[in-house]
Amino acid sequence: MALTKVSTAVVDMSGNTGALEIAKGTTATRPATPSLGTLRANTTDNTMEVYTSTNWQVLVEGGNVLPPLTVDYLVIAGGGAGGNGYGASGSGGGAGEFLYETAQSLTNGVPYNVTIGAGSICAASPNSPSPNGGDSTFDSNTTNGGGGGVNSDVFNNPGISGGSGSGGIYNGTGGSSLKTAGGLGNSGGTGGPLGGNETGGGGGGASTAGGAGSSTLAGNGGNGESNSITGAAVIYSAGGGGGNYGTTPTSQGGSSGVGGNATITGVPTTPTNYGCGGAGGSYNSALTIAYQGGNASDGVVILRYPNVYETAISAGGGLVRQVDSTTVSGYKIETITAGSGTITFS
Repeated sequence: MALTKVSTAVVDMSGNTGALEIAKGTTATRPATPSLGTLRANTTDNTMEVYTSTNWQVLVEGGNVLPPLTVDYLVIAGGGAGGNGYGASGSGGGAGEFLYETAQSLTNGVPYNVTIGAGSICAASPNSPSPNGGDSTFDSNTTNGGGGGVNSDVFNNPGISGGSGSGGIYNGTGGSSLKTAGGLGNSGGTGGPLGGNETGGGGGGASTAGGAGSSTLAGNGGNGESNSITGAAVIYSAGGGGGNYGTTPTSQGGSSGVGGNATITGVPTTPTNYGCGGAGGSYNSALTIAYQGGNASDGVVILRYPNVYETAISAGGGLVRQVDSTTVSGYKIETITAGSGTITFS
């Protein structure tokens, strides 16, 4: 091995036929406060990176020229909670609006707005409608929160409009969809007739409308929409099932129970998939027990972009995110689950 000769800011290894191996590690193990010009190999992304004046940048073969920033994104609003069972059944909450865009050209260095709509909480007052879910935003695209479920002793009490509408009560029509251009949402189902079990209509879902209540059975929630942006098929934005009156079988949330399921024996559970509506509360006439409606699930923004890019979020916005660079080869998948702020690509 030749003698290594060191001069001002130069290490000469020309006499060595091997190679220079530099520091390497995962994205999580990057130095917290590196010096300008620090080089390392990123074993998470299988790239070389250098620290510039702002953050880590990927060194691209053939020169530091990044490929076009082409992004797929999914924007899901928060679902609407179900209505309370109070002397009658509550209706199912509507799903948050679903929006999926592919191959969208964005610009690195430009901050893009992000807001995650929260799923709504069932109304505290037994006879009040539940609030709508929160709206979600990415860039200039805003999706509307799902309609909150209702309960009332008023005949023809309609559901509430939202990304997908909530179900109605006492023959009331379901709320309509307020979906935007390119978004998915549907109306809620009509409430069951008087003189039967006074069942609640199901909340609308991204793919289908909520089911209508009959004289004996509540309406099921509308089906959600399947999407594979994360590398695996997941159903989002399913409607909540309507509540029942009496002790008859209860309804399912949309997509065979992905949305909130109603029950005659207690408070419905909160659905786990993003953007789903909560189930209506039931009224057990045999025990004279009214059950609260179910809460809805939060919205989400999911981005898929080339893995040579990095992202930075604004300070103080409370954005909560997770970045996965292993599931889909060549891409990073960034899932933002809460907060409001901006995200910038570099």
